[in-house]
Amino acid sequence: MADPQSGAGKAAQRRPEYVLHCFAQSGNAYKPALMLQLCRADWAPRFVDFFKGETRTPAYRAVNVMGEVPVLEHRGQVLSQSGVILDYLAERLGRFGPANNDERREILRWMLFDNHKLTANTATLRYLLQLAKTGETPVTEFLRGRMKGAFAVLDAHLATRQWVVAGRPTIADLSLCGYLFWNDEFGIDWAEYPQVGKWLARIQHLPGWVHPYQLMPGYPLTA
Repeated sequence: MADPQSGAGKAAQRRPEYVLHCFAQSGNAYKPALMLQLCRADWAPRFVDFFKGETRTPAYRAVNVMGEVPVLEHRGQVLSQSGVILDYLAERLGRFGPANNDERREILRWMLFDNHKLTANTATLRYLLQLAKTGETPVTEFLRGRMKGAFAVLDAHLATRQWVVAGRPTIADLSLCGYLFWNDEFGIDWAEYPQVGKWLARIQHLPGWVHPYQLMPGYPLTA
């Protein structure tokens, strides 16, 4: 172990440029975590103990009044909501952003679709089945129908293109994929949506890709 007073010890304690408040089971946190990783940014995760109620504490609400992850800290700024963070990182890091205003609007369109239709239903279904252990209920049946409808839209869109918006990956792709590497946890075989499966494989082949359970702290859950 380095001497904390030595140069090596001080370097080890240096604060990274970007700090992301996150935990391993959060697909919304995975979206900016993956972008930071793919961009080889100087970043570090800050573990949020969601399952023990940390996001409901006054200390955390002082960081984010919404009581959610992710939260990004960068040079005195504190940003929340995954879409806002992705947009900010695209501007700061110069990757995965729009090339013009038409692309900017199309990226925004798909990120809004993701947050309202795809992530909203997929994340809630996964939470109920995998984490809350509710079993099948009328609520999970409803959510599954909504989720499958969103997957069908995305699958049809990807039938004529490799990436969601442009001829390259953008923050629209990183937003939409946030929960989809856990398909075994919400019970979907990508053979049912083959274009989505191929698109996810392309994302996995991007240099630096890491699965969310390996990228962020907190997996596996403790008893």
